[in-house]
Amino acid sequence: MRIFTDEIINAICFNAAERRGLRPNDVEVQLSYDEEYGITAEMWVAGRSQYLIESNLLEAIEQYLYTHYNRRVFRSDIQLGIDEEAEQFWAEFPG
Repeated sequence: MRIFTDEIINAICFNAAERRGLRPNDVEVQLSYDEEYGITAEMWVAGRSQYLIESNLLEAIEQYLYTHYNRRVFRSDIQLGIDEEAEQFWAEFPG
């Protein structure tokens, strides 16, 4: 099973909002790919920027799948990737 760019961004927004006591709409996220670091994200909250590495993204996706789909997927079972032709990021997990 896979989720794509929009849901990955939603996962990060929900995770950051929950941690900071904000609304998900208060968080902005842009995904990117870097050859050295892999898939990363830049997140803006209240005008401040923060960079997230793959482990942060996996944590957010793990929590999102549990709270929004009632699916217990461990981050070690989640694989991140990018479809360069479609300009889409994806997260793949069992099920």
